[in-house]
Amino acid sequence: MSQLDCGNKTIEVDQDGFLSKLEEWDVEVARVLAKKEGLDELGKTKLDILIFLREYYRKFSSFPILRYVCKKTHAASSSCITDEFVDPIKAWKIAGLPKPPQVFFTSFDGKHYFANPFY
Repeated sequence: MSQLDCGNKTIEVDQDGFLSKLEEWDVEVARVLAKKEGLDELGKTKLDILIFLREYYRKFSSFPILRYVCKKTHAASSSCITDEFVDPIKAWKIAGLPKPPQVFFTSFDGKHYFANPFY
């Protein structure tokens, strides 16, 4: 485990950078996690996606279909997660959710990702 300073508190992340305690997440934690992942700014669209991912996980304990996320957050593109975060797992990590054990994404062009059931 490693620790990250987040304003007036310290948060723990695992060896892959996933938040150890889901309940510690807030927008400030998301900003720190995003910086660690190479994203300097979390605008409204990114925050809407992160909040939706958290709500979906809270309800279903799983990773949603990517296009569904874009539809439900009223994003301009059906590939909003890859447009905003490049990698869906990066968005999941910044949302403060646990490492998904059975979700692997593949991309042939580095822009469009799909869940790969063969991993």
